[in-house]
Amino acid sequence: MSLELRGITKRFGSLVANDGIDLEVRPGEIHCLLGENGAGKSTLMNTLYGLYQPDEGEILVDGKPLVCHGPRDAIAAGIGMVHQHFMLVPVFTVAENIMLGDERTGPLGWLDRRRARRDVAEVSARYGLRVDPDALVADLPVGVQQRVEIVKALIREAKVLILDEPTAVLTPQETRELFTVMRSLRESGRSIVFITHKLKEVKAIADRITVIRRGRVVGTAEPSASERELAGMMVGRDVRLTVDKAPPAPAEGPAFEVRDLTVLDESGSRAVDDVTFEIRPGEIVGIAGVQGNGQTELAEAILGLRPAASGGIWLDGRELTGRSPRKVLRAGVGYVPEDRSHDALVGGHSVAENLVLDLFDRPPFGRRGTMDVKAVRENAEQRVSEFDIRTSSIETPVGTLSGGNQQKVVVAREMSRPLRLLVAAQPTRGVDVGAMEFIHKRIVSERDQGRPVLIISTELDEIYGLADRIAVMYRGRIQAIVPPDTSREHIGLLMAGAHPEDSPGSAEHPERAEPPAGSDASDPAQEPPVKDADDE
Repeated sequence: MSLELRGITKRFGSLVANDGIDLEVRPGEIHCLLGENGAGKSTLMNTLYGLYQPDEGEILVDGKPLVCHGPRDAIAAGIGMVHQHFMLVPVFTVAENIMLGDERTGPLGWLDRRRARRDVAEVSARYGLRVDPDALVADLPVGVQQRVEIVKALIREAKVLILDEPTAVLTPQETRELFTVMRSLRESGRSIVFITHKLKEVKAIADRITVIRRGRVVGTAEPSASERELAGMMVGRDVRLTVDKAPPAPAEGPAFEVRDLTVLDESGSRAVDDVTFEIRPGEIVGIAGVQGNGQTELAEAILGLRPAASGGIWLDGRELTGRSPRKVLRAGVGYVPEDRSHDALVGGHSVAENLVLDLFDRPPFGRRGTMDVKAVRENAEQRVSEFDIRTSSIETPVGTLSGGNQQKVVVAREMSRPLRLLVAAQPTRGVDVGAMEFIHKRIVSERDQGRPVLIISTELDEIYGLADRIAVMYRGRIQAIVPPDTSREHIGLLMAGAHPEDSPGSAEHPERAEPPAGSDASDPAQEPPVKDADDE
């Protein structure tokens, strides 16, 4: 089935999310839609799937115009979509989820569950998807839930399958398995639109690449194009994709220590389970793991946002356990939270005000309950220049800035005061390649000034680029702490729950890092429950 989009424009008020986009998807190809977060990729595909109505332009299927009033019309036309946030009911079985929206009945009017189970088993076997039709979705790891979504689309006879950021919450092994499934679908004659912002994945799987920047198509490319060329198309300028940093020269003795730390989540379960590690002055330790394995709770406990059930946290020999967030920050801890909108910024306040959110009541910005407006303005002008924050004015509400510039405001605030520890969770989530380059430089600069740095990221490329040592978390525990030359396969197995002594491969023997024959890195017994994923 051929698919063509001509002049698609979609507006949300004054914001033009898609501006006259042309896109052609050929039969039997994997077509990557590449662009930074907020470029308009998902909006375009949601329009194709009938979730949005285009303001201008048309969609052609096999040369004939298609008008989608909703997803049902798109499905009837042979278009399926696997959303970044899966559309599954956790308390239903796989077969019951497959039936939703396509409820078939037997002779007596009862739902034909037997047929649904048979369809799931048949499609799973045909494409190597390995899905149990009787399993509860709530009990399935995220990689298998994704397979359920793909099976659901295939049972509805999708000829074009849209995958929206499908690897955002997958381990490297699960990503490799997904690519195998995608190639199998391509060989069966189906077309796949693969939405992503990850350059390595594009080069590994694409037949053709369309690059979108700020709602417009800026060009097409072949997978032979270099990562640097693709990054330049995405951002509009030359970008360095590697982190330049000298070998670490940490001082002796830990500056920051976490000992036997246990933290409970809202349900009373152990989100952080007896965790111990240390960071020396002038060292970056990176926490790797699939989202939802206790990383968020660990960061919150360090900042005093969540109490410790047991264990302790020390900075330069002084205990931080039990201190309020205000006292932790004033002990010299800089904190870049994973959700800047909810935890780091006040969207309606100005850029200048957000740059002093935790300092407005202290000299030089405040005295005796009065804020010094002149000092706040001078600070803002200096930080905007130093951190290259793109804003029309320091009085602009921070919520109107792009994601990358909002993140720069957070980084500028946290790194512009004397620090004894930097904690950065998902420091470049949702930012463009250019902002990522800048933020990474600033993080390395903190290390080079002799400060301990803790990085928490679900992006392995970021962990590899920044960390001097890598700690892998799985279900609240530190599986292992390994050097940064450890193979991706080995770290991927640790992320999936393999015991360090049982998982093959190491930094010294990367060639042994492939999973053993017959192993399944996404086995439900090994995969953590995922609480949330990266939005575009």
